[in-house]
Amino acid sequence: MFSRLSRPQAVALSALPVVVLLATAVFAPLPFTVAQPGMTANVLGANRGAPVITISGAPTRSTAGQLRMTTIEATSPDTDVSLADVIHGWFRTDRAVLPRDSVYPSGNSLKEIERHNSEQMRQSQDAATQAALKYLRLGDKNVKVSLKLADVGGPSAGLLFTLGIIDKLDGDGSGGDLTGGRTVAGTGTIDASGKVGPVGGVALKTQAARRDGATVFLVPRAECADAKAELPKGLRLIPVTTLNNAVDALVALENGKGSVPSC
Repeated sequence: MFSRLSRPQAVALSALPVVVLLATAVFAPLPFTVAQPGMTANVLGANRGAPVITISGAPTRSTAGQLRMTTIEATSPDTDVSLADVIHGWFRTDRAVLPRDSVYPSGNSLKEIERHNSEQMRQSQDAATQAALKYLRLGDKNVKVSLKLADVGGPSAGLLFTLGIIDKLDGDGSGGDLTGGRTVAGTGTIDASGKVGPVGGVALKTQAARRDGATVFLVPRAECADAKAELPKGLRLIPVTTLNNAVDALVALENGKGSVPSC
């Protein structure tokens, strides 16, 4: 025998599955990563007590100013990100919600991802060394470069590594510093020919750069719009597509001669 439900009881009963589904959606893990501005490091200086750039086989110079590579800090691939986390991230300018597959290789274990990022960093360092020595025409001069940066993976520091090597070996080419004594930050991949590529997370990296004292930020030209989206006050964007672009822009910024590109 079934009793007849009152209208309020019927409404409450029919709403129950919706409430359950919403609660499940709020707390169920989603395929996203939440990122925020990460650490920066001056490639002309030391990281954890060890020089980032060590050069042998050629005389080096003392440098002023800083060249700061930038990072984002993302939730690990095994972290559960809920709908509440995603909504919270969308409403903050210092957070970004990204598809997990855009940050980490899909289907890989945590150890495999760490190995992948380490390999990308190694390849980036090799390309940076080749690009710098080619730019300085020192490729066949038995110059050896060692790059060391703890707890950072991926290829996005390539451009800054390259500029650091050039500054330590040749400065601006006329006895001055490539930085002009400024704190210059930036991001971008680089290949052995000196081509600069996009990296992602630029809007967060500009915030990290300004937080750590940078007044100039080198950005791959393809990511100008992203960099401008949440640009901190007091940070000047300089778009680049090649190593030559980057060096020429920094020299022009220092001596006031020639044009400095902008986004």
